[in-house]
Amino acid sequence: MKIGLVGLGRMGGNIARRLMQAGHQVVAWDRSEEAVQTLAKDGAEAATGLEDMATKLADKAIWWVMLPAGGPTEDTIAEIAKLAKDGDVVIDGGNSFYKDDIRRAKSLAEQGIHYVDVGTSGGVWGLERGYCMMIGGDKETVDHLDPIFDALAPGLGDIVRTPGRIAEKVDQRAEKGYIHAGPAGAGHFVKMIHNGIEYGLMQAYAEGFDILKSKNSDKLPEDERFDLNLTDIAEVWRRGSVISSWLLDLTAIALAKDEMLEQFSGHVADSGEGQWTIDAAMEEKVPANVLTASLFARYRSRVDHTYGDKVLSAMRFGFGGHTEIPQ
Repeated sequence: MKIGLVGLGRMGGNIARRLMQAGHQVVAWDRSEEAVQTLAKDGAEAATGLEDMATKLADKAIWWVMLPAGGPTEDTIAEIAKLAKDGDVVIDGGNSFYKDDIRRAKSLAEQGIHYVDVGTSGGVWGLERGYCMMIGGDKETVDHLDPIFDALAPGLGDIVRTPGRIAEKVDQRAEKGYIHAGPAGAGHFVKMIHNGIEYGLMQAYAEGFDILKSKNSDKLPEDERFDLNLTDIAEVWRRGSVISSWLLDLTAIALAKDEMLEQFSGHVADSGEGQWTIDAAMEEKVPANVLTASLFARYRSRVDHTYGDKVLSAMRFGFGGHTEIPQ
């Protein structure tokens, strides 16, 4: 299939590369000419802008937007809507707010344009590991795009299959690393909750390592102080422990490089999904104690930093290449 990919940042460029590795054609454009030319050397067809991209795409064109949520995505999709034709598909693979997806899908449908939202997880590791995708849109369009999603997904891999899954009652694609979650907006809603859970998991690790580090504090009686090796603790927890995970793997990598995490200030950013998750919990009247506390902990980190906040920043850098907010 031929895909027009707009936005060649940390994830967009590697999504294009993984698609090309699977035999798909990519027409690429980004405001950064350097990013476009770099991808062109890897096999993409370079476009000079959205209008040029429109001339290079086939009928029933597929436009994939991979940009930051908010203005950049909103403005780009509005420009694409002026160029797209009846039967074209617009995919938003970023982290847009799901209610914006619902609105866009209705608006584009009036022009005969299909809209698909793809909550995409995988960060800077996606080219190698594949991308976990949560997809929203009408069934016919999502099914048509399946070769694209299948190419981007991790596949079955060596993960043990879950006992008790009944083939007739489940989406078989879930085992490959992607699902059709529901109509427009459903994909980004599921990804939003995924990121909210991520906040809580990361905060738990961060607080735990902060407590371990502080066990050598001079505020404690001398015979109760332990000078613990956090690098070794992270490593041993990776092997057979009930709390092993990819986030712990990334923490272990960061601690192995520098146990004091001196490259991080502990000024932890958030990209919006945590707050949206709490907003959804409030709308649904669902208690979300852990997720709410983890979001507020990030706000607090911008005023007062702890070692745990450095652990959070290290994990964010590890999975997504996220840098801290300049102070």
